[in-house]
Amino acid sequence: MKLLLLTVLTMVAFAANSILNRFALANGAIDPGSFAAVRLGSGALALLVLISIRRKKWAFWSPWRPASALALATYMVGFSFAYITLGASVGALILFAGVQVVMFAGALVRRERIGAMRIFGACISIGGLVWLLWPSGRSAPDLAGAALMATAAAGWGVYSLLGRGSNDPIGDTAANFLFAVPVGVLALATVPHPTLSSTGLALGVISGVIMSGLGYALWYSVLPRLRSSTAAVAQLSVPVIAALGGIILLREPLTARFIIASGLVLGGIGISLAPGRARA
Repeated sequence: MKLLLLTVLTMVAFAANSILNRFALANGAIDPGSFAAVRLGSGALALLVLISIRRKKWAFWSPWRPASALALATYMVGFSFAYITLGASVGALILFAGVQVVMFAGALVRRERIGAMRIFGACISIGGLVWLLWPSGRSAPDLAGAALMATAAAGWGVYSLLGRGSNDPIGDTAANFLFAVPVGVLALATVPHPTLSSTGLALGVISGVIMSGLGYALWYSVLPRLRSSTAAVAQLSVPVIAALGGIILLREPLTARFIIASGLVLGGIGISLAPGRARA
């Protein structure tokens, strides 16, 4: 029961990043560049505190550090700027589907054995994403925002692939956050007229410290106790939680397009992750 509660808490934290970011931008409390910079900086400080508390040696540098930090920064910056036009639910779905596509492509590059059902499920998920982004009608999401979120998904997917072999996930995450902070500052420099109210700062810090820094640390503590398939399926709940939060807290509309796309994306991923006996 404790493991289940911790897993649910982590998924809520991941979904909350979408809700907090969208809420902060929609209310004009902060600009996207500032949100990304505050999220990265506060997350780095929170992880450094965790490192100091555990009193364990950690490697600040590794040959893969620049690439990992750049991928993390790409995710953070693209994520923040995408929510200028995207709703929390749509953004979370595009992000989640995009990450799965990148992970699938990574498996192809590494020449992993890929079963027919996994390919079938991936095709269904991609079809759902195409349905969501098809430019027709008012319910179609903004293509510029979708492109930014797809870029964020590519960054997070690459970051996940690079970090698969980490022996110290929390230490590596802390170092990656620190290396990514300058990129966040550069993103802030691209905003002509930065906006940073006390509310926006608070939302950025909450996203960085609790939902990102502590959320990632909690996830890495739970992950070793979960089967890989269970961990992957658990993440299916993130777009659903973000959608519920967007509807309840941000009063976002629940469109037929989003419902169909969600069913296709999450259903396809579920098919690809199901064990052999369950698929049979």
